[in-house]
Amino acid sequence: MVTANQAPIAAMIPPADSLLKYDTPVLVSRNTEKRSPKARPLKASPQQPGPSSPIPQITKTKLPSTSCVPDPTKQAEEILNAILPPREWVEDTQLWIQQVSSTPSTRMDVVHLQEQLDLKLQQRQARETGICPVRRELYSQCFDELIREVTINCAERGLLLLRVRDEIRMTIAAYQTLYESSVAFGMRKALQAEQGKSDMERKIAELETEKRDLERQVNEQKAKCEATEKRESEKRQVEEKRHNEEIQFLKRTTQQLKAQLEGIIAPKK
Repeated sequence: MVTANQAPIAAMIPPADSLLKYDTPVLVSRNTEKRSPKARPLKASPQQPGPSSPIPQITKTKLPSTSCVPDPTKQAEEILNAILPPREWVEDTQLWIQQVSSTPSTRMDVVHLQEQLDLKLQQRQARETGICPVRRELYSQCFDELIREVTINCAERGLLLLRVRDEIRMTIAAYQTLYESSVAFGMRKALQAEQGKSDMERKIAELETEKRDLERQVNEQKAKCEATEKRESEKRQVEEKRHNEEIQFLKRTTQQLKAQLEGIIAPKK
């Protein structure tokens, strides 16, 4: 509830600039615990779905019935507060609140809004094409201001624009979620491929080491085989030589025995 301390403050720090038009901030209470649940904190633009947030659901705001509110001005203010909640902030233990302006806009206000949009796009160096959070934020503020201006003149038209805005935000959030899931999927596949590559490289290194060990064993066995063949060849040559010498010795012995036998038999005749 607004207390008697409500008054326009000229010496306070001005809130963050926004294309959405607000009334002069007022002091609600010095007790910071008395915070309106419908008010939103001070920021430069309406809430945007974060890049890591799930797809937001379009909430149906409970708006006052047009048949129950006889005063059109009060009806427009209540609808504006429901569509675009007031923002609040705490400064020096004092709770300040700032509601959306319910002043009807003129043609010059729309022209000034366009000029301010172009100026802020240039000042904040927003990208002209592609994905740009700054450009999206400024256009969201501009869209909210247009909703405010239209709602004052025709509440039904403003509510329809609100549905369009929420649908656009939900679609963008869906694309963001899809993009993040695809990026995460691609990263997982890349990590798996990298892990598989590392495993294959390690396996190749192990196989090459095993191959070198086997080649070393083969060379050792070949050397042993050659040494054994050489040793056996020398042994065979020695055995053949000794065998030939024995044969020659036996032949000479046989001839000598034959000669002696012939010498014995010849005198008897």
